Amino acid sequence: MNEAMRQRPYIDGLEWGDWRSHLKHAIRTEEALRRWIEVTDEEAEAIRATASKYRWQVTPYYASLMDPADPCCPIRQQAVPSLQELEAFPHASVDPVGDRQFRKTRRVVHKYPDRIIMLVTEACPVYCRHCTRKYHTTDRTGTYFDKTADAHWEADFAYIEQHPEIRDVLLTGGDPLTLPDAALEPILQRLRAIPHIEIIRIGSRYPVLLPQRITAAFCEMLDRYQPIWLNTHFNHPKEVTPEAAAACDRLLRHGIPVQNQAVLLKGINDTTETLRALMHSLLKIRVRPYYLYHCDNVVGVSHFATSLQHGRALMNELLGYTTGFAVPQYVLTTPLGKIPLDEEHVVWKEGERWVTNYNGEQMPIDAFVAE
Repeated sequence: MNEAMRQRPYIDGLEWGDWRSHLKHAIRTEEALRRWIEVTDEEAEAIRATASKYRWQVTPYYASLMDPADPCCPIRQQAVPSLQELEAFPHASVDPVGDRQFRKTRRVVHKYPDRIIMLVTEACPVYCRHCTRKYHTTDRTGTYFDKTADAHWEADFAYIEQHPEIRDVLLTGGDPLTLPDAALEPILQRLRAIPHIEIIRIGSRYPVLLPQRITAAFCEMLDRYQPIWLNTHFNHPKEVTPEAAAACDRLLRHGIPVQNQAVLLKGINDTTETLRALMHSLLKIRVRPYYLYHCDNVVGVSHFATSLQHGRALMNELLGYTTGFAVPQYVLTTPLGKIPLDEEHVVWKEGERWVTNYNGEQMPIDAFVAE
């Protein structure tokens, strides 16, 4: 039992090992939050000020990871409302990545040639304050779902069946794992019945926010519809707990690869030391660092964004100083797709191609390429 677990308060009726019990006893009020942390005046004001605009909810498990005395705790910043969510930032959008622009049915977003996403739900176990789809998941008046569209799933599956170029489906939302196994399995069954679907991916933060959801029965169910990949979202090494490690291990033991898609967040993980510790923590639990997203300019989220220059500097400080596959790809999501943001390492100089390594050293490479 880790230190955070020892610090958890007694909650009448809460069964710590049951994910449904955590959702039933989710923290949704300032009073409930005070059982876990010393709520500051600013946090209390933010909870009240954002109440009519944004949902908030924290699982008891994730609350147990909060530093009760430090308002700058990276877990608190990701889960507790902030007054900065109500500030206006230039060019901020409710959908900067173009989900609604490329929506084809109620749930299908077809942005890339051979793959789609399916917006399975609007619900999440924790309403992360930095969510790219904050308008869809957290805004009380917002949604990406077209309420006039057919709510039945047949139109979504029919679109996929009619487009044989689609080989890869990502289930996202909200968080698909908010659905019970009995509701999620028919979706997987139907997708597996479509001959041209090669890969099914699930985007879920449950391994981070409520790892009890990753049960043996759930993993066995997924195993029936392989190949399935799971992309999750650890942002800070503090989130890589024994419980999270065990959840990822259960997935891996059932042949389900787990990859991480972190977001670069100001004041949370925007130092070389924190990022390196996060990537090393992930490798130790056999989770591959996949993407590091530049924080999108989303309404209610922009205060988390660093500059591109800072993000690039951080990436350069990772390259060469740690295992190669510990370094994620730094990307910006746009309506044009994901754009790599790493510095250019090959340049023309004096009529030759030169490369720059992680240490700033340069050399010509024409003699090393056979072309």
